[in-house]
Amino acid sequence: MKIHPTVTLSRVEQAVERRMSSLDNPGFCVACGADADGCEPDAREYECEVCGELAVYGAAEVLMELA
Repeated sequence: MKIHPTVTLSRVEQAVERRMSSLDNPGFCVACGADADGCEPDAREYECEVCGELAVYGAAEVLMELA
């Protein structure tokens, strides 16, 4: 999976921590770098509300790719 350069390890780690300490379900569009809400941690290929690509992944899923 090619990940947009603005989706950094630090940004994804913060999202995963937020998921564990709140009701947030963060994700990221790996095509355009946009934040996405309402994503299961293991979400794959959801539609991005910003660019329309099927490239939204849950934060935990992106973390596994970056680690």
